[in-house]
Amino acid sequence: MKKKKFNSAKNSLFFVLLSLVIVSTIFTGVAMAASTASVTATVTVQSISVTATDGTVAFGTLAANSSTGTNGSDTQTATNNGNITENLNIKGQNSANWTLAATAGSDQYVLQFCTATCTTPPTNYTALTTSYQTLATSVAASGTQTFDLYITTPNPSTVYTQQSVDVTVQAVAP
Repeated sequence: MKKKKFNSAKNSLFFVLLSLVIVSTIFTGVAMAASTASVTATVTVQSISVTATDGTVAFGTLAANSSTGTNGSDTQTATNNGNITENLNIKGQNSANWTLAATAGSDQYVLQFCTATCTTPPTNYTALTTSYQTLATSVAASGTQTFDLYITTPNPSTVYTQQSVDVTVQAVAP
């Protein structure tokens, strides 16, 4: 019987390769293992909405340079119909023949609003402009803001037909 010769270089290479295969198998097995987790995510689109009720004020027929208001008798209510807290703004407008102004003048009228203690106009009333100004801040969803209006007719007026002196309430995200 012949003895096999031991080749140390061949055997060393064999053991190195065998070690690499074993190490590769171990680490590949670890890398192949997977674990997952879920995250439940939800979203709601914000809705910004406002209504004004009863939405109509009839000041009637007034003399030039005279004033009247709702003063609690026809208070308007702005309601946040959205699903987030909103800020409410308010503005007036020029009519077909009159200009909204800070003081009554020739074909210039004044329209004011009040949100609290409105029984003695013009105390606590703020003059409207044709630009938005704050009516209320941080009105919760389904929350409301009441307001009264007070008008002063032009002094003098050259127009004697009914004028629409509408008010716009706007809802915005804070």
